[in-house]
Amino acid sequence: MRRGPQRKVAIVGAFTTPCRGRWLSKTLWELAQWAVSGALQDAKLSISRVEAGVIGLYNDIFARQAIPESSFLGHMGLAFKPLVRVTNGGATGIYAFGTAFDMVASGRYDIVLCVGAEKATDCYDFMSETQTPEVVQTIAWSWDPLFERDQGATAADSYAEVILSYMDKYPNDLKMSVRGEILRILCEQAKNNPNAQRRDEIVTPERVQNSPWIIEPAFRKLETCVYTEGACALIFAAEGVAEEICRDAGNPPIWIEGLGFANEPYWWGLKHPHKLPGRIESDHLAAKAAYEMAGVGPQDIKVVELHDAFLPQLEITMAEMGFVPLGQADDLIEKKVMAPHGNLLVNPSGGLIYGGHFVGGSNMFSAWSARRELIRRELDYALVHGTGASSAQYGGVAILKRGVI
Repeated sequence: MRRGPQRKVAIVGAFTTPCRGRWLSKTLWELAQWAVSGALQDAKLSISRVEAGVIGLYNDIFARQAIPESSFLGHMGLAFKPLVRVTNGGATGIYAFGTAFDMVASGRYDIVLCVGAEKATDCYDFMSETQTPEVVQTIAWSWDPLFERDQGATAADSYAEVILSYMDKYPNDLKMSVRGEILRILCEQAKNNPNAQRRDEIVTPERVQNSPWIIEPAFRKLETCVYTEGACALIFAAEGVAEEICRDAGNPPIWIEGLGFANEPYWWGLKHPHKLPGRIESDHLAAKAAYEMAGVGPQDIKVVELHDAFLPQLEITMAEMGFVPLGQADDLIEKKVMAPHGNLLVNPSGGLIYGGHFVGGSNMFSAWSARRELIRRELDYALVHGTGASSAQYGGVAILKRGVI
């Protein structure tokens, strides 16, 4: 039986570092430290008031250290306080978000710090004298070691399986012209995000159409997210404490009204209990749970910050979450659902594709952006989404609501 929180929880502070392909001047710890310092300044809060922490770190190999979370306590000012590490593939950020929420909502702590950080390109392949082969090999370790890993599985394969099976089922959806227009919009929106990794690029539907295939006909190069180094920190506070902090800081509390998670099976099949072809049911179930908890529906959401590892997956996930019908994901553009053609703001940060994807904290980066848009546009509801692991197994959704001081 699903139970609700014992008390309300709000985001009272947030900060993200700039997203870069490589931070030569910063270590992983320095990036996290920078994000924590910025979030504390945003909330006008002393670290001494923070009672516990959660850190999202995708994997030990990128960090070049077993149990990398152990070295973060002192760097983040949490010595002698509890720090929990979360790792759930690409969904690490949203699951860390949920863990921090639970620590406050349960009544155990009043103020909890949630941090996500990543330095993927500290990996290095000495034969090629580049980082890429080592990074790709590290991600391949996510796959089944008895069969799939030895077949050469990659992160791109993980999403291609979902996208290609969706295209088999709905051959008239996910048209390249629509995908190109969505990418143009994301690229334009990234220009308004001072921390976006690819904010200076110019992307047109024609450029997308002419970019090389990564996996044909699933997605092209300009439809894929990039490796990013960066960190993001959020501060969660309980009702009563949150209002006091926000009055002092001059920002409204951003209440976490709904939260939902679901994990699909690793193995595929044509019926349950296997993962079904052409579906990301974890996204559907996570969104359904979050909507029910918040007492809202897709029609109430004004901002969506969605984990878009690959552009066609963005369209499928938007359908799974109820914004357009399955099989008609192109309605995002063709029926003018998505801004600027419609009223729904999707990935104003630029998303993972143009904003950045530092795996341990990407979904926190999305929450930072959603909070920013709710405050500056004076909107009511936003949705934050995360997905990850092999074949997009893990799904998480949070519904945020702008409060008043």
